[in-house]
Parts: sequence; C-alpha cells; structure tokens
Amino acid sequence: MATSMKALGLERLSPAERVLLAEELWDSVAGQGEMPLLGEAHYADLQRRLDEFRDDPKAGSPWEEVKARLLGGAS
Repeated sequence: MATSMKALGLERLSPAERVLLAEELWDSVAGQGEMPLLGEAHYADLQRRLDEFRDDPKAGSPWEEVKARLLGGAS
C-alpha cells in the first residue's frame, strides 16, 4: 500500500483540505481504542514532569528562552 503524500496524490489538495483530512485520519485512529497513544513509560514521565512543575512552577524556562537556546541565540 502506498503511504506517501505523493503516491496517494495528496499534494494536489489545498492546505485546508489536507488539514481536514488530517483531522479525519486522527479521529479514525483515536476512535480505535486498540492502540494506546502513549506507552506506560511515556505517561509516567509526563506525569513526573507535571508533578515537578506543580511543585515549583518557576524552576523551568519559558518557551522563548528554550527556543532561543535551541536555535543558538542564547547560552
């Protein structure tokens, strides 16, 4: 089965049509209930991070600082 945008001819769709298709695809996967979106380890890590944030919300960095560091704009 062809799974690329080009093989499926999806590049000819407008951006709005592709967004609608992506939403429809996501809904079809989310509705299956067979496959967890996160594994237990990922869920546990997210829960740990959320707990750490709740304990000390100022311990992290604002998104703009993180983005600047990642892009090399800050040290």
